[in-house]
Amino acid sequence: MARFRFQTRDIARELARRYSTMTLQELDVLESILEPMRYKKGETILAVGDVCEFIFYLDTGLIRQFYFKNENEVTEYICADHNIFMCIESLFNEEPSRQQVEALETSVVYGLPKNRLEEISLHHVNIQMMYRKILEESLIISQKRADRLRFEAAQSRYERLCKEEPQVVLRAPLRFIANYLQMTPETLSRVRAASLKG
Repeated sequence: MARFRFQTRDIARELARRYSTMTLQELDVLESILEPMRYKKGETILAVGDVCEFIFYLDTGLIRQFYFKNENEVTEYICADHNIFMCIESLFNEEPSRQQVEALETSVVYGLPKNRLEEISLHHVNIQMMYRKILEESLIISQKRADRLRFEAAQSRYERLCKEEPQVVLRAPLRFIANYLQMTPETLSRVRAASLKG
C-alpha cells in the first residue's frame, strides 16, 4: 500500500490564495508551521476537555463539531473539503473545550498552531492578514448560522444548506443534518420531500 503523502506546500498556497497574497518567503514560513494530520471515520479530532491549540484546515473529508446538552448531542457545525474549523473559545482562552470534533469520513487536516501563527504574524504582514481574515470568516459563519436558527423557517434553513453546503447535504448522515438544522429527523424528512416536489 502506497504511503500517504501530505502536501504542505499546496496547502500553504491554497491558504494564501484564499486569504492573502504572499511572497515566496512567507509561503516557506507558513508551510513550516503546518501540521498534517489524518483521521479515520469516527475518530475524535478534539475531545471535550482538550484545549484547542490549532486553527484547522480540512483539505479532504467531512467533520462534525458538537457539544453535549442535558446528555444530548447538539451539532454546532458540519463542514466538508476545503473549510476552516476551530473551537474558538478554547483556542483563545486556552481553556478546556466544551465542544468535540469528530471525523465523519476519513479526513486529511492541516493544523495551524495558534502560538506559532501569532509568532510569525509579528514579522510577516501577509500572514497576519491571512490570520485576521480566517478569524473574520469564522465569526461571520457563526453569526449567519445563529441568524438562520433565529429567523428562518425549517424549509428555508434546509434549502439554504443545500445551496451553500451541498457536499454536507450529500455526505453527512441525516440525523446529524437534522440536529445541525435544529429539527427532528421527521421534520427533516417532510422538508426534504417538499423541496423535491418544489
